[in-house]
Amino acid sequence: MALEIYLNFNGNCGEAVEFYSDVFGAEKQPIMTYGDSHPETDFEIHQEAKNLVMHTFLMICGSKVMFADAYPGMPFIQGNNISLTIVTKDRAEVESVFNKLKEGGKVEMELQETFWSKCYGYLVDKFGIGWQLSLDSE
Repeated sequence: MALEIYLNFNGNCGEAVEFYSDVFGAEKQPIMTYGDSHPETDFEIHQEAKNLVMHTFLMICGSKVMFADAYPGMPFIQGNNISLTIVTKDRAEVESVFNKLKEGGKVEMELQETFWSKCYGYLVDKFGIGWQLSLDSE
């Protein structure tokens, strides 16, 4: 059993996947659009949905992270109810990923020493996803 993450976006999923692939050096996977789905049926796809991402994924730090655009008309609420956490023993990796993710985003807590980590920071990236980066100090 594994916990997998699914992130939804509001029409900019393709851009987000490109960004995260670059940040983490993750191999890009095939992207299925809503227009690619249901080719064998008469299911009508809204014109504005045809090029939106229905499903793709990246392997980030050993975890499968899945991505999709919300279908037009479906509620999309960008919120703070989820953050992704990366814990590593490599300080340079913490600093590199943090600095790449903060471009266009908002730093909530700069990288700093805390009582639980020698190097911890929290930010919300340009897509509204919260990220916690922490040096595993044991």
